[in-house]
Amino acid sequence: MTGQAHSGSVVGGNTQVHWYESVNRFSQHTAWLHTPGRLYAEYGVAIFAILLLVSWWRARATGDLRLVTAALWAPVGALIAIGLNQPLGNLVAEPRPYTVLPHALVLVPRTTDFSFPSDHAVMAGAAAAGVLLVHRGLGLVTLALAVLMAATRVYVGAHFPVDVVAGLLLGALVTVVTYLVVRPLVLRLVEALAKTRLRVLLTHSA
Repeated sequence: MTGQAHSGSVVGGNTQVHWYESVNRFSQHTAWLHTPGRLYAEYGVAIFAILLLVSWWRARATGDLRLVTAALWAPVGALIAIGLNQPLGNLVAEPRPYTVLPHALVLVPRTTDFSFPSDHAVMAGAAAAGVLLVHRGLGLVTLALAVLMAATRVYVGAHFPVDVVAGLLLGALVTVVTYLVVRPLVLRLVEALAKTRLRVLLTHSA
């Protein structure tokens, strides 16, 4: 398996292709990991949705509206990051690894969209950053799962390594930067809503 002749349009060129090939060879020799890897690569997004929900619930229990504000912004930041990723992917226009390397082992359905950055990694990085803004412990767990998601997307053959690293960083950066920008406004909105019947969504306190 070699991508030397087709790696010009791949971010990182031949080095990136060689990294992918190394992971793909590992995947070929670890059939026992195929099913859990495929399931997590395809459906692990639901775990991050649950973690964002738990983050909001725990923030609500503290009665600290600053934490609630961060928890509520986390999924919004993730959606913004994914939205920004689409034009970036179209701009870079990096082909999927299995287009460059037709004989690569691919454990998930093949798609025709671009590979850089990885949507899954962007989502995971954004979720991890969002949860870290609220809870250190839960945030570190989410971060570990985000890194695992990134690695798994390469393992199943869907992305080159740099695609997922860039995705993690982009998702985290967008979530944190947008939160810092909107925090004063959103906090005031949350404080105002806490004085209405919607306060049950924001705090346990009466």
